[in-house]
Amino acid sequence: MTPILVRRVQITLAALGVVVTLIGAVIVAGAYRNDAKIDANKATAVAEVIAADRLHAAVNFVTPDGVLRNPKLGLLYPTQLSTGQRILVDYDSTDPDTLARPAGRGADLSIKPAVSIVAAGWIVVIMLMLAVAEVGRRTRRG
Repeated sequence: MTPILVRRVQITLAALGVVVTLIGAVIVAGAYRNDAKIDANKATAVAEVIAADRLHAAVNFVTPDGVLRNPKLGLLYPTQLSTGQRILVDYDSTDPDTLARPAGRGADLSIKPAVSIVAAGWIVVIMLMLAVAEVGRRTRRG
């Protein structure tokens, strides 16, 4: 493997690391944006969790106008919920079918998963960069 090829592969891998970092930043920024939209038109209701797993929770709640709501994408920050549980949810009163979260939870819960994604991405990128450098070194030697 020529030094030029090694350098190009490493630059491509570094670019991939930057993309992973941007993905992490978008995750956190999106969570803060969603929270800001909820907080701008915040309403609270009692909801029943109709389905829940580690990454998703679906709920039903009734808005003051008497309409049964079920947010299309489920709740934001759905961890530690179980089916049948009754919880308070904060929702965007202008769009209750889209944005809802358990009361008291916020975007700061998105930081840890985003940092984990970025860290894992960079670990993989660095390991691949080192492997490419080693292959290049061995190729030049012999």
